[in-house]
Amino acid sequence: MEETANGRSEKYIQWWFWSGAGLITLMLVVGGITRLTGSGLSMTDWNVIMGVFPPMSETGWQEAFNQYKQFPEYQQLNVGMTLDGFKSIFFWEYTHRLLGRIVGLVFMVPFIWFLIRGYFTQRLIKRSLFLFVLGAAQGIMGWIMVKSGLIDVPRVSHYRLMLHLILAFALVGFCTWFALDLRKRRTTDIEKFDSSVTKLTVAVGILLALQIVWGALVAGLDAGLIYNTFPLMNGSWLPQNFMTMQPALLNLVENPGTVQWMHRILGTVFVIAVAITWFKAKKLKDVLLYQRAQILFALVIIQYVLGIVTLLMNVPVEAGVLHQFAAMVVWISWLTVLHRVYRIKR
Repeated sequence: MEETANGRSEKYIQWWFWSGAGLITLMLVVGGITRLTGSGLSMTDWNVIMGVFPPMSETGWQEAFNQYKQFPEYQQLNVGMTLDGFKSIFFWEYTHRLLGRIVGLVFMVPFIWFLIRGYFTQRLIKRSLFLFVLGAAQGIMGWIMVKSGLIDVPRVSHYRLMLHLILAFALVGFCTWFALDLRKRRTTDIEKFDSSVTKLTVAVGILLALQIVWGALVAGLDAGLIYNTFPLMNGSWLPQNFMTMQPALLNLVENPGTVQWMHRILGTVFVIAVAITWFKAKKLKDVLLYQRAQILFALVIIQYVLGIVTLLMNVPVEAGVLHQFAAMVVWISWLTVLHRVYRIKR
């Protein structure tokens, strides 16, 4: 049976949303490499048009390098760096920004095509415009983050890094949700829905969001480079100088040892909460929900073990990037569970 025009358009738009989620996830991976290789401050200006092209000659490279030398990172950390060394760090930051432009094109060109072809409903137009606004905010936040490391201290603000990462997760999250909304509905055999499953799934999402936030703080403060033992923190359940900052709450977001401790505690509670959700989903006897909850539980276990290994290895680039990528995969997996829960409710 031939698919209707409406069915085709929804499928194309669904792929479009999925492509956005995939590209932003790739951008997250490259961003992780950029941060872990110390490449994030190599491009000291933000030019939307000319920034598409890297230096095209030795003279251009030398000019870019001389500009880099005027900022604190070179003067305080990289004095004596060669031009080849500069090219190496420039590559990752340039790739990260180039991917951002590609994401913009992948959103803009199909959007115009879908609009001309009349594929959009009013609801989809609003959702698409919302993604554009969120994407623009993400790009602006990225530059605001970089600027914080170009003034006196060659280090980006961990708060701005956190916001930049949160916006990336939000973009992938909305792309995923909008794509799931366009999938064909599957029936369920559940006669009576247990409302506690909804509350539990939402609670798991809140824990995951908090874990992502503290993961970003750990990254921004380089808190993964200390207390590289598990489960104890250098022989103690609490880090040294656990609550030395005043006011005390400041320790939770600015004390590297305490921030790492929070990330450990939230991660452990999160694993337990996901295990309970999986058990509850199994009792509901909805095959799709159970499968998605099972996948989520498996991914969370893998992510937990990966986090421990990354810590014990003192955060090598490969493990650190994989840990960040796995966090995004867990985020998408949780969204599929939540989406199914709401569909069953309806």
